[in-house]
Amino acid sequence: MGKQKQKEAAQSKWKKVLFVIAAVLFVFIMVVSSMGMNWITGIAPIKAGDQVVIDYTLYDTAGNPFMTSNEQLYKQQITSGSGILYTQQLTLTANKSLNQAIYPVPVYIASNGGSMEGFALYNPEYNAISNAVVGMRTGEKKKVELTTGTTMSTIFSSDDLQRVNVNMSELQVGESLVMGVSETPNATASNTTEITYLRLGQVTRITSAGAVVDFGYPYAEITVSSSTKQ
Repeated sequence: MGKQKQKEAAQSKWKKVLFVIAAVLFVFIMVVSSMGMNWITGIAPIKAGDQVVIDYTLYDTAGNPFMTSNEQLYKQQITSGSGILYTQQLTLTANKSLNQAIYPVPVYIASNGGSMEGFALYNPEYNAISNAVVGMRTGEKKKVELTTGTTMSTIFSSDDLQRVNVNMSELQVGESLVMGVSETPNATASNTTEITYLRLGQVTRITSAGAVVDFGYPYAEITVSSSTKQ
């Protein structure tokens, strides 16, 4: 083959390669265009003010998950016979503090006939999660400390426990209690007009004065599902 024909053959080959590259690039541009800005928000870190949707799991002091929006984890725990509450994903604004004392979230309780109840996330817990998502990206996971520097222990007298049908003489340290909590400090179980939300506590001490119940949770594991830039 002469030099001229070799040159023409080489040029023809590169034209075909360039044509393929151009075609692939065109397809890529079309895909990106159809996605809008979602692919950018997926790789960009979350900033204060962004709207964020997360999956989250709360853990008790023994390190066991007791509430989750992770369907796979929920099914695993139910299959193994462990008690766990199922909730939905949490939508929040990054780095925005909660004004009220309680943020209610819906939970599904399989052990109670599949009932739906309201569960209380406390202000410091919600704020810790809201602050923690800043700098994260879609799909990223993080462990968030919830009770640092915060005491959430309450002492219940024998009469207090009796009003919610709990016999103090039968309680043991380490036992879990499901109690109703309210934004009103002096609310009682007999006040039927008061809105109360579930809260899982653990008995840490039993004294002559009553039972000390810790309603704090050490940490949560969160995963960013999506975010929207503001």
